[in-house]
Amino acid sequence: MNFFTELREGLAISWSAIRANKLRSVLTTLGIVIGIVTVTLMGTAIQGLNNSFMNSVSSIGADVLYVERYGWFINSHEAWMNAMKNPNITLADVAALQRQMKLASAIAPVASDSDQVKYQKRNSSSSPILGTTEDYQYTGGLVMARGHFLTSAEANGGRPVCVIGADLATNLFLNANPIGEKIMIEKHEFEVIGVLDKQGGFAEEGGADNEVILPLPQFIRHIWSNPPYSIQVKVAGLADLDDAKEELRVVLRRYRHLAPGAPDNFSINQQDQILDMFHKVAGTIAGIGLFITGLSLFVGGIGIMNIMFVSVAERTREIGVRKAIGAKNRTILLQFIIEAACICLIGGVIALLIAWPATLLLQNIMPATLSLRIMGIALLVSALTGILSGFFPAWRAARMNTVDALRNE
Repeated sequence: MNFFTELREGLAISWSAIRANKLRSVLTTLGIVIGIVTVTLMGTAIQGLNNSFMNSVSSIGADVLYVERYGWFINSHEAWMNAMKNPNITLADVAALQRQMKLASAIAPVASDSDQVKYQKRNSSSSPILGTTEDYQYTGGLVMARGHFLTSAEANGGRPVCVIGADLATNLFLNANPIGEKIMIEKHEFEVIGVLDKQGGFAEEGGADNEVILPLPQFIRHIWSNPPYSIQVKVAGLADLDDAKEELRVVLRRYRHLAPGAPDNFSINQQDQILDMFHKVAGTIAGIGLFITGLSLFVGGIGIMNIMFVSVAERTREIGVRKAIGAKNRTILLQFIIEAACICLIGGVIALLIAWPATLLLQNIMPATLSLRIMGIALLVSALTGILSGFFPAWRAARMNTVDALRNE
């Protein structure tokens, strides 16, 4: 008897045994169902968060450097106290970079605040308000859905114009075209000249999808007269990123008259820092989640093992008869492993049928994605749990003495 014949025969016998003990099979799969549902929902949540985070971070270009007073991640009190001594970024710093940098394709100063935005009787609770220049379209990687971004004349002139995010446009104007309409911020009117394409993500206060972008002179005049600034520098080519970062550092140190050996009194941040931190946090969350779900599967696996031991004990005479008519130890071993794996796979399928609507409900609370990859992993984990749990009972059955098994009543 070849392996495939043994496999087919094992499947038939296993399915008959499962059907003959329906209630026991259902109760046995319950622990596996709970474990696989937990694994699946954990996977959907982690993948959803990863996708949403990457969508948010994608707007922070890999070829963009961010000059700020503080670093994005400060991991000690001493580092924080040193950062507090740094002077604010100024428009003079921006001008120095614009004059001297050779490896930058765009340099944009950014000032930000948050405020309520109104249009007729509708308003936003709180939206990010940015003041910047025309180069922000390139440093921010923005795509226009309607209208146009700030031109050089609009960014430097006195016209009260603005560009708004996709969600803000929908909330304030519903299905109407916002181009040419006027919104109210801090009792001042701004004409909408453009609407950004939807970016998605889960940034604070809606991120770019809920923001208002103003010309920097208008921001200073009407929103905040002396704001703190940051500077976004888009590098001409990704291959020049390290050279551009060093050039930026040298230009600012020289402009700020820092002595050789003195530490920088500014921070240069980039996307890699966010990604590294996120991957560490996500890895920790995934590790804890897998430990918890692993415990659940372990309990379910112990239940499968106990039931399989009971099944072996009940079918001792059957095992003896099969061995007496020529069944090999391998055939008996395979039979019971297949039975345990089938029980777990049935539990895995039931778990996926539960996890799918649960994921739809979870999407109302947080990003969650049930992909084919996660479903495949869930079924694979089910099968492996069955194989591992059923091995020792199957090994015991395969090692039985034929004569002793036949004597069993």
